[in-house]
Amino acid sequence: EVQLVESGGGSVQAGGSLRLSCRASGFSVEDSDMGWYRQAPGKQREEVATLGNDGRTRYADSVKGRFTIIKANAESTLDLQMESLIPEDTAMYYCAADSFPWWSFGREPQYWGQGTQVTVSS
Repeated sequence: EVQLVESGGGSVQAGGSLRLSCRASGFSVEDSDMGWYRQAPGKQREEVATLGNDGRTRYADSVKGRFTIIKANAESTLDLQMESLIPEDTAMYYCAADSFPWWSFGREPQYWGQGTQVTVSS
């Protein structure tokens, strides 16, 4: 059974940092395409960052230069290091995975975690 479990969310002041972690099980992280999404109250879910199994990364313009997506194959984890946080980063953050780079096909990933809340205060 495929499982994605996020952790590391919390409350932080603007300018602060957080590191989210997604622990994966039931599939090979090394062979998978993975990513982070977020959804703020009243807003549509948006893609934050993706990491293909070829090592290529993609970031939303709003987080470029501040967020870094990191995969640790040995630990079966996908992390999101977030720096210089702003109130607009407040959202529920979700880990996602699939066996192909869904973003290249305009598709949604098959597997999702339950999410972890990030709140940034001004």
